[in-house]
Amino acid sequence: MTKLNLTQEWDKVYPRNEKVNHKKVTFHNRFGIELAADMFWPKEGSKFPAIACAGAFGAVKEQHSGLYAQEMASRGFLTIAFDPSFTGESGGEPRCVASPDINTEDFQAAVDFLSVQDNVDSNKISIIGICGWGGIALNAASIDTRIKATVCITSYNMSRVNHNGYYDSNDEDAIYKMKEALNAQRIEDYRNGKYKLAGGVPEIVPESMPQFFNMYHDYYKTKRGYHPRSLNSNGGWNLTSALSFINTPQHVFAGEIRNAVLLVHGENAHSRYFSEDMFKLLKGDNKELLIVPNADHCDLYDGGVNRDKIPFDKIEEFIRKTI
Repeated sequence: MTKLNLTQEWDKVYPRNEKVNHKKVTFHNRFGIELAADMFWPKEGSKFPAIACAGAFGAVKEQHSGLYAQEMASRGFLTIAFDPSFTGESGGEPRCVASPDINTEDFQAAVDFLSVQDNVDSNKISIIGICGWGGIALNAASIDTRIKATVCITSYNMSRVNHNGYYDSNDEDAIYKMKEALNAQRIEDYRNGKYKLAGGVPEIVPESMPQFFNMYHDYYKTKRGYHPRSLNSNGGWNLTSALSFINTPQHVFAGEIRNAVLLVHGENAHSRYFSEDMFKLLKGDNKELLIVPNADHCDLYDGGVNRDKIPFDKIEEFIRKTI
């Protein structure tokens, strides 16, 4: 595995909380990819419940997953916010690749890493996934019984949206034409010796794009959330990554999850239907769906304009009562 060269200065989009400890760490997944993470833990205490955080889809740990990790550390948890495989400071070639199998494994590898830390109670490990990584987190919880609580924030089902389009608007012809175009792109990529990027959030959002792209622009392309390593802030994903999601449905076994799950979504989010439909798949009285009043999708990235939309008290309460 290639040794990672990690940035040591504080280059996050959120302010540092000096009341918690912080350091950079690395761990590997079963594909042999070395992952980079920020670790946070309380300044007092010797053994802690732990949380692994990731997301959103195309974000890096210096954005909202790190914000969640640092906040939860201030509440008594040891936490990591990690860059998924092929992104940010993590390893993996080619760059900018997403895959439901590898990314589910990234969460499981984070649990592996946390389980062997001397200052972690390995029986009290939870995960937090944001946006597309909310859907991936639920996927991980379907297979990993070590995850005692799963919190999915403003979730997307990336398999569903890649295959069906937003609001399931693609018909069979549209899906077939999309597959044709993506497979033609594979030939071009092979011929050119490099992978074409899909493009991140545009500098100027065309009027033809859905209105919610303006919301993404307000986060990823402004000082509120821009980061030079973020795919969404810059060139975006490898275009043909969509094929693996199209062909790999997520949450097929979500009904088998016995441990606790909290789904959190904004009342005004265009993506709200993903969490509502995910919740229908779950079984048991330890599952909850929380709709945050007057919040849109990105308000749950950083709390919105007044930084008050993320229900951290509820997240902490839910995790503590279920681990």
